[in-house]
Amino acid sequence: MDDLRRNRVRAFRARRAHFRRLVREAVASLPPELLARIENVDIVVEQRPTAADRKLAGVPPGQLLLGLYHGIPLPQRGSLGYNLVPPDKISIYQEPIESICRTDDEIREQVRITVLHELAHYFGIDDDRLDELGLG
Repeated sequence: MDDLRRNRVRAFRARRAHFRRLVREAVASLPPELLARIENVDIVVEQRPTAADRKLAGVPPGQLLLGLYHGIPLPQRGSLGYNLVPPDKISIYQEPIESICRTDDEIREQVRITVLHELAHYFGIDDDRLDELGLG
């Protein structure tokens, strides 16, 4: 591997590690009573959404998708519980978020908003209500 490529790989890994840290900080900053209600959910950083993710979210070409909740929202799970199933997943997409932010503080804030937005879907809050709350 040449030096230029090696340096690009190092820079990418450093950016990815920093971005993951921002996502962990956003989750850790949630109120304890909210954190206690989150069960069986993986929050992952992905470079960008796949075509399947975009289709699932109903996001047309040319529009950004910053995050995506994959799963069954809590209110739809029924009273018998939700056992023996793989974890729900929240994907936070690094490249789209970085593309709309100019500074690290802007990235940190957008990550926080995106994590809250996707967790709201986990709790059964739809996009119209999120728009009303300023988390659209």
